[in-house]
Amino acid sequence: MSIRPRYARAIFAGIKKFELRRLIRGGPISGGSLIVVYVSGKVKSIVGEFTAGTVYRGTPEAIWNIASGKGNGVGRDAWGYIKGARKAMAIEVRNPRLYSRPVSLEEIRRIIPGWMPPMSYRQINEGDPILELIIKPLRLYRKPAGDLLDLFK
Repeated sequence: MSIRPRYARAIFAGIKKFELRRLIRGGPISGGSLIVVYVSGKVKSIVGEFTAGTVYRGTPEAIWNIASGKGNGVGRDAWGYIKGARKAMAIEVRNPRLYSRPVSLEEIRRIIPGWMPPMSYRQINEGDPILELIIKPLRLYRKPAGDLLDLFK
């Protein structure tokens, strides 16, 4: 899942409790799904993962009512992102974990030539090179979230 730096920082700092998406494409996301985070913008790196808790789907208004509650870390700008969409989704963020180090887009492309990060998100299946060559080895070594949060500034 591609996430902008400031939102990724909020997720890994434990502030942002929901990740919002405008369109529901790229395969189903259900509770318990593992979400690998690619940070877009200047970072351009796979940095960590979180587990999807409850996944809500519906109109932007219904999703906003669920996700924008006090203490959920979802700012007003998120409404601007989902309003006007036919459908929206709110993914509850559980157990955010940073990998021991970020893996840059440049590094990924040296290992998997031509690899493109998803525009929003895409499903990764067993045997997928990004899973086997990048993500599984990163999972062996994790750091507490605070150690790498400055990366997202």
